[in-house]
Amino acid sequence: MADSVELILDAFRKAGKPLKAGEAADMAGVDTKEAGKIIKKLQEEGRLISPKRCFYGLP
Repeated sequence: MADSVELILDAFRKAGKPLKAGEAADMAGVDTKEAGKIIKKLQEEGRLISPKRCFYGLP
């Protein structure tokens, strides 16, 4: 899962804009459900923010 976390974070870095969980999953090549869990965890850690409903991005 640690590799998946980095893949998700890289997807947000490359996008340079807020993404939906599904978009981040597609860019990272990760299952959508797994991406959702990773995004939730990263949000709790303060490594991702949600600027608007259903969108996530780097702080």
